Amino acid sequence: MWDQIREWDRELFVFLNGLGIESYDQFWIFVTNPRHWIPLYIALFIIYFTAYHWKKALFTGLFLLAAFFTTYGLTNAVKNLATRLRPNNNPDLSDLIRILDEPSNYSFFSGHASSSFVVTTFVVLSLREKYRWIYIMYLWPILFVMSRIYVGVHYPGDILVGTLVGVLIAYIFFRLYERTGKRFI
Repeated sequence: MWDQIREWDRELFVFLNGLGIESYDQFWIFVTNPRHWIPLYIALFIIYFTAYHWKKALFTGLFLLAAFFTTYGLTNAVKNLATRLRPNNNPDLSDLIRILDEPSNYSFFSGHASSSFVVTTFVVLSLREKYRWIYIMYLWPILFVMSRIYVGVHYPGDILVGTLVGVLIAYIFFRLYERTGKRFI
C-alpha cells in the first residue's frame, strides 16, 4: 500500500512539476525563498501591536514564535528519521523534472509547508475576531508550498503532511494560548 501511495505521489509530482513555464521560473524562485517574506513577518507583528495592547500583543507573539519553533524542530526531527530523498536528489527523476533549487537535506515533510501554515493558522485564529479579512493570509502559504513543487524539491505528499502538521500545531498552541491568556492577560 505504501509503495502505491509513493508511486502516486511521485507521478503527481512529475506531472505538476512539468507544468512549469520557463518564463515564470524567476517568480517561483523568488517566492520559494523565506528571506523574501521578511516584510510579511514584520507586518504580522505590527498587526498584533495595532490589534491589541502591547502586553497582549507580546504575549500572542511569543506563543506564535513557540508554535513556529516547535514545528521547526519537529519537522527537522522527522526529516532525519524518514530520510526521504528530495525529488531533485533522486537520480531516477533527474531526466524527468525541472530542477530550479538544489537543497541537499531530506524531503519528508516540507518545512516550508509546516512553518508557513503554523504561522498563518495561528495568526488567523488569534486575529479572526478583530479582522475578517485575515483569512486572505492563507494566500501566502499556498503560494509558498506551490513553489516547492515548481522548483523541484518536494513531493505533493510532503506538502500535504507539512500543511496538516502546521495547522495541527497552530491549533494546539492557540488553545494553550487561550487557556494561559485568561490567567495572565
